[in-house]
Amino acid sequence: MSRPVIGITPYLEPVDRDVWRAQLSVTLPATYAEKVIEAGGIPLVVPPLPDADEEWAARVLGRVDGLILSGGADVEAARYGAQPHPAAQEARPDRDVSELLLAQVGRELDVPTLGICRGMQVMAVAAGGTLNQHLPDDVGHERHSPSPGEWSSHRVLVGQGTPLAALLGAEVTCPTYHHQGVASCPGYDVVARAEDGVVEAIHDPSARWRLGVQWHPEQGDDLRLFEALVAACS
Repeated sequence: MSRPVIGITPYLEPVDRDVWRAQLSVTLPATYAEKVIEAGGIPLVVPPLPDADEEWAARVLGRVDGLILSGGADVEAARYGAQPHPAAQEARPDRDVSELLLAQVGRELDVPTLGICRGMQVMAVAAGGTLNQHLPDDVGHERHSPSPGEWSSHRVLVGQGTPLAALLGAEVTCPTYHHQGVASCPGYDVVARAEDGVVEAIHDPSARWRLGVQWHPEQGDDLRLFEALVAACS
């Protein structure tokens, strides 16, 4: 059986490299690619396109077997009809337009998809959903992202009888780093929550395999989500 090709959306950020400073770069933490390789897939980075349209998204998705929408900066609030919160990060319009199109067209084409952190939020917004822009305002603590630049972890409670429970069991402890979350996600089932009620996973019951998680599985040792994605693409 040939190894499926998994497209991964990267970050677009200024990077310091040797003598070069703040060079705008297409970049991705290596752990994303490593997990896809370990799970039996072939990672392929899909850079954002400023003038992306549905034809671009369809052509990209026609050349991969599956898709990972990666983490990163906040989705711009205007994309879901809101004013930005004071704690919101600077928008990445190239990423927003490209990834929202990949999420929308990927859903129409039934491309197996895993959304991670921002990626899950992109899936929700592409479906017409909304986000909680600053979780500490809603849950009263900062345990989802307590220290800048440092991973935290917490328990995630998985809904009984859900496809995610069949894959991961009733409870997992997950690497986490986010200050926003999904408030609504039309067409998706919420299949896991943190103990404080924050949405931690969404699932499309009409899709072959389409799942978003709020945590960062690429930062842990558990390959099951990546293995399930690769299996769905094979």
